[in-house]
Amino acid sequence: MSNGLPEAEVERLSRAAWLLLEAEDRLPVLKTIAWDRSHADAFFAAGGRELPKPVYPRIDPAPSLERVAAARALIDGDSPVHDWLRRLADTTAETAALLANTGTKTFHTHSRALYGDPRTPIADGKRNALDLARRLDTLLADFEEGSIRLEPPERLSATDLKARLDAELPRFFGQAAPQVEVTLNVSAKAAAGRDYIKLRADAAFSDLDVTQLLQHEALIHIATNMNGAAQSRFPILGEAHPGNARTQEGLAVFAEFISGALDPRRFRRLADRTIAIDMATEGADFIQLFEFFRERGGQDAPIEAFENARRVVRGGLVGGGAPCTKDSIYLGGLLEVHNYLRTAVRAGDPAFIRLLFVGKIDLADLEAMKMLREQGLIAEPTFMPPWATDLRYLLSYLAYSTFLNEINLGDVAARYRSLLGTPAPKTP
Repeated sequence: MSNGLPEAEVERLSRAAWLLLEAEDRLPVLKTIAWDRSHADAFFAAGGRELPKPVYPRIDPAPSLERVAAARALIDGDSPVHDWLRRLADTTAETAALLANTGTKTFHTHSRALYGDPRTPIADGKRNALDLARRLDTLLADFEEGSIRLEPPERLSATDLKARLDAELPRFFGQAAPQVEVTLNVSAKAAAGRDYIKLRADAAFSDLDVTQLLQHEALIHIATNMNGAAQSRFPILGEAHPGNARTQEGLAVFAEFISGALDPRRFRRLADRTIAIDMATEGADFIQLFEFFRERGGQDAPIEAFENARRVVRGGLVGGGAPCTKDSIYLGGLLEVHNYLRTAVRAGDPAFIRLLFVGKIDLADLEAMKMLREQGLIAEPTFMPPWATDLRYLLSYLAYSTFLNEINLGDVAARYRSLLGTPAPKTP
């Protein structure tokens, strides 16, 4: 018996969560809108002059919507937990509509409802991911040649990377360590599922990719899945869905950042995907997006430019005007997670950081997670990255950055204007 929600109400909410898990499990977004390798082969065989012609499987939304309706009937009350489950029901219904409209312009409408788009306000409500993407693109372009010269000479094959991950993963997961598979049957250089990581057999990797995959895919995506799936009364916390994607990807990119794996090229690639989504919204087709990414690719192979363009148009229209907006959440999510962590440090309680890892949640769900934890209805996370378990460095960094953010950079820049050759700001 809990001290807050009566046991009978907890049972109703747990049942609603199970129904929503069943509904979400029938709506695999990324699997449904994925392309197999044949589309890349056909594109290059045609000299990059013909638009790909993906065909998506048809998803019947009715079974999921029936479960959503049944869940809604059980979510009758006023608490953070009720609010969380109602948001999840809304997300599930919207996801069903998204997958019922793949390959159409309407897909983009539902994508924006679920993920937002590059122009959706973030953080302070005044700026958006496109603003950050353009700023990063400009700043990091100046370091592109330098980053190429300074890049560690070590280049790894997929087999090399698998060997390194196989050695590292058991340190954090023990016998539950994810399996690593090398295969050609994956579009991206790497992809992760609930308990596995796939590496594309013909991709080249750097030593930073070892840390990036460990931190981003394993210690965030797979770890939060395992932690959430172990929540016996609310296993929906183990499910990845559009409603928690912004926070999960933001947390994963922050993990790269705090562990030193987010190099300028990777950061710029996230920015360029955001810019490309805006280009596609304005009408750019797949070929134009491919050329955009190829021009920015540096040493990356054309297949990587194809992959980045694919991510933008998957599920929508390859001819432009209706992209998938999911990749616009990475930068926005990073800002929101970073700001939450800074705020949590001010609160002086590490429990507010551990709360992020109880499962796959959105920042808006934190109040519900706090309530469930205080009532003993969810367990503490089993798997967490080292930077979140040994908080010494994280707390020092966030405490410092919180103060640093209060300093006016324009005033600092004025002191070094003659040294750096920067122009004085224009007066109105």
